[in-house]
Amino acid sequence: MKFRMQSTNRYAFKEWAATCLALSEGRQSLLVRKGGIHERGGHFSVEHREFWLFPTQFHQTADDFRPDAAPLIAQAAAAALPPGIVRVELYAVINEVIELADESALAQLADLQILSEATLARRFHYRSAGLFVLPARIYRLSQPFELAESPHFAGCRTWVDLERDLPMRDLACVLSDAAHDQSLARIRDALGR
Repeated sequence: MKFRMQSTNRYAFKEWAATCLALSEGRQSLLVRKGGIHERGGHFSVEHREFWLFPTQFHQTADDFRPDAAPLIAQAAAAALPPGIVRVELYAVINEVIELADESALAQLADLQILSEATLARRFHYRSAGLFVLPARIYRLSQPFELAESPHFAGCRTWVDLERDLPMRDLACVLSDAAHDQSLARIRDALGR
């Protein structure tokens, strides 16, 4: 059965702006998550298999990324909107959820994403050992939505209810089908799947 995307969606996944840029350029095709302090029951779960990406600069520092990601950090800072506005232009569809319980697997993620080894290790050990890797297909809108910031969006949480459905119109895949399949195969191979 062929996958069919929703026609509208109101849910977003908070992610650092530099990581969103890496996803938008096809430089990475996965999300790494432990969960924020406001997660339900204190634990991260994949509440939605498809969602908008909600770029944030909150807690993002150059030390959190590999040195070769420096241009993305600068680009994200330069593209930041005035306070009170959030740009939503990327959409993600999660292919699978991989839970890592073995810290040695973190080294296999090094070339697949832009976070530093120290950041991955810190996330892995936060509260209890483990981490989620979410291979994703990324799409980009031809015309981004600009939303007014809301207190409802604030806090250290992964999931944000945008409080209104945003239509999926004029979405284009960041990677071709073949490039996406290759990326997924690299992720699975690296993590022994």
